[in-house]
Amino acid sequence: MLHALLIKGTFQDSVTLMLLSRDLSALPGVKSVAVMMGTPANKDVYRETGHWHDTLAAATPNDLCLVVDSDSGDPAIAESMAKQVKARLAELARGRRNAGYPVVRSWRRARQLLPDANIALISIAGHYAFAPARQALEDGCHVMMFSDNVSLEQELELKTVAAMRGLLVMGPDCGTAIINGAPLAFSNRMPPGPIAIVGASGTGIQELASQIALRGGGVSHALGLGGRDLSEHIGGMSAITALGLVANDAASRVIVFVSKPPAPAVKARVLEAMQAIGKPVVALFLGERPTRCDIGNVHLVRTLDAAAALALELANMDTLAGELPSVARQGICGLYTGGTLAAEAALLLAEALDLASDAAHADGYMLRAAGHRIIDLGDDAYTRSRPHPMIDSSSRNEMIRRLSDDTAIGVLLLDVVLGYGAQPDPAGEVARAVTALRAARGDQSPIVAIATLTGTAGDPQDRDSQAGKLKEAGIVVADSVRTAVLLATRVIAAKAPAVGAPPALLCAKPAIVNVGLRSFADDLHANGVQVVHQQWEPAAGGNERLQRLIAQMQ
Repeated sequence: MLHALLIKGTFQDSVTLMLLSRDLSALPGVKSVAVMMGTPANKDVYRETGHWHDTLAAATPNDLCLVVDSDSGDPAIAESMAKQVKARLAELARGRRNAGYPVVRSWRRARQLLPDANIALISIAGHYAFAPARQALEDGCHVMMFSDNVSLEQELELKTVAAMRGLLVMGPDCGTAIINGAPLAFSNRMPPGPIAIVGASGTGIQELASQIALRGGGVSHALGLGGRDLSEHIGGMSAITALGLVANDAASRVIVFVSKPPAPAVKARVLEAMQAIGKPVVALFLGERPTRCDIGNVHLVRTLDAAAALALELANMDTLAGELPSVARQGICGLYTGGTLAAEAALLLAEALDLASDAAHADGYMLRAAGHRIIDLGDDAYTRSRPHPMIDSSSRNEMIRRLSDDTAIGVLLLDVVLGYGAQPDPAGEVARAVTALRAARGDQSPIVAIATLTGTAGDPQDRDSQAGKLKEAGIVVADSVRTAVLLATRVIAAKAPAVGAPPALLCAKPAIVNVGLRSFADDLHANGVQVVHQQWEPAAGGNERLQRLIAQMQ
């Protein structure tokens, strides 16, 4: 049997009431207890779950509704539960008085106490979320809307206002964000690092960040967008803004973007924005199978773990590229003793630079376009009447020597293959040839040499010893052909376009006005973030006509 009771004028946030409902439902003598505010949406929930009681019809959004399902026909059970509810809420209020941060009842008072606030974190019922979000934007604050069930029209209006003011709206239905270590809503404590995440997938952002941390990396920022931002109706407005922010942020050297597949026109717009950034971008559109891996600086992947691994690889590569000499010449030459390695290098380089591979492979050329070339020195053209280059490196050494006159080449790609049957010291041969090349070219025409090393520590040549010889000669040892090609394209890339002023939002830990769930303010305060909690409740008792009149008077 259902028993119901209203506690007038006692507004509480939804999480508090959900936990309270769970605890009361575990008490003996009841089947279930549902405690919610008397909003129209919550009344619908009571109806849909079979907990409707006519007493609820008189409830306003500021009234707490208590419905008890019990085998007992005694209506006093609702009174007993109401006493427990009041006691629990009073206990909660006592604990929160010493929270360590201000609690206010109006936006104006929150701004007086925290004039440097630059983010409003809104987690009230979606039916009411638009007004405080619009107020925050008009007051110059970025907005994160944890709230869901906000209409598309309201989302579009908020993001249009934000775009006009150079502000970011994360959400609605944005579950997570991290800004300079400040955890907003559902978030994780992350080590700082050079990787920024932008995404329309909340748990996708969390998993990406976690994968990066598990691999020893760190995150500069994570900006959520909300699940509908990349829809045709919204057009990726927050995505474009967020990408612009991390593009101008010096701490964000690599960007990872994750979302469900966007509307086709929106995807094209977002990819265009990524390509204009001048930083490496890893893009994951969940559920899509990319037809190519690289589009300039944009690298497409299929899974979250692949995105995390590649982002770390690119971050490490970015650090390494910054330590290499700048090359005035833009050509890449690959001289490979392994045919498969040459083929992979040609494929990846052609894709990265939007070139066509050499289909004929005449004279071992796997790629010959736009001043770049990848050659398989194991081709028949180079092994007639002479040993394979893995046995005798003289043919490759001669090609390396000729590069002293070919100053259009700025990067040399090489493979060093160890194992039984290979020459005793292939790395030493390469090191001597590259050292002689650099001496012949002089300081006015530097060349960057990048080698992959195929083999193990158990091989006769000893992998570690061979790697040491390459590094001693100033040759970069890449973990894979893909890494080598990515680093080569990074080295020859034109200078990144001048970025704008550093975004104020990302320059320091934010100051936040928390509107809604008190637990979010607790987490922010525990992490050293300046926060004021606005204890929100529907104005005018939830009467929408009176709310409109009050708004007009203001």
